[in-house]
Amino acid sequence: MSDLRQAAEEYLQIRRALGFKFTLQGLLLMQFVSYLEDIGASGVSTELAVAWAKTPANADPAWWGQRLSVVRGFARHLHAIDPACEVPPADVLPAHFRRAVPYLYSEDEIAALMGAAGALLPPLRGETYTTLIGLLAVSGMRIGEAIRLERHDVDWDQQLLIVRAAKHGKSRQVPLHPSTMRALSTYASRRDQLCPRPSTTSSFFLAARGVPLAYRSVCATFRRIVTDARVAPDRSPRPPRLHDLRHGFCVRTMLDWYHAGVDVEAVMPRLSTYVGHAKPSATYWYLEAAPELLALAADRLEHAFGERP
Repeated sequence: MSDLRQAAEEYLQIRRALGFKFTLQGLLLMQFVSYLEDIGASGVSTELAVAWAKTPANADPAWWGQRLSVVRGFARHLHAIDPACEVPPADVLPAHFRRAVPYLYSEDEIAALMGAAGALLPPLRGETYTTLIGLLAVSGMRIGEAIRLERHDVDWDQQLLIVRAAKHGKSRQVPLHPSTMRALSTYASRRDQLCPRPSTTSSFFLAARGVPLAYRSVCATFRRIVTDARVAPDRSPRPPRLHDLRHGFCVRTMLDWYHAGVDVEAVMPRLSTYVGHAKPSATYWYLEAAPELLALAADRLEHAFGERP
């Protein structure tokens, strides 16, 4: 093992011990170390870091910036040990994060997605994706949270789900409507009937072979479902995503509040807690996702200022 690789592994251990998952960052960092080893470099330099970060050549510059930011963090760690290690300046390939424009599904489109999912074969696959899409649409859960659910995470008596070690390492409880709990119960019965001897008895959602769902496979299957359901067939280059179901849940909730005359600012922390956001400001971004929602918020603000003496 090279000194650089050992230093990188120690750096990742430190970061993860502090509570950072560093899944993608760890993968990128070890790829960078392999790059340095392949060219015979013994240390980190700004020139080499930029050369590695700007691959592939046709990638979005924001992706280059993200790759370089991973190296920059590692270089700072090394620089404290070896001052000769160069730290790429912050103004080189800055990572300008741009949120993807969400697609807000209508109720009819969600029904079409669930219908297309139900047609998947074998039957267990159809049952799994139908229930998964329905759950995401009515709970706003992250896809990773849903596919990691275990059977003991479903509290049938209290009618809620327990999401463990989600983003930022936090866990939370997600209360559900009785109709959603009935749908989950129906799925559990069908799952056990169709796959009485799965490879794992802990995962709530199962793939066709009786194994836990994999994130990449779920996303790929959802793209097929979107195509089969003919949802937004002309939306290019970014077709509707699975994560957009989460956006839709937040937007519909806030629309309902505005139409009901609820003080949205006062109750926003409840929605933030429910969907697992670290702070309400992360939830307020959803105001930008729907013109109707943004208009309602602007009208409410204008009305409030207009009533002032």
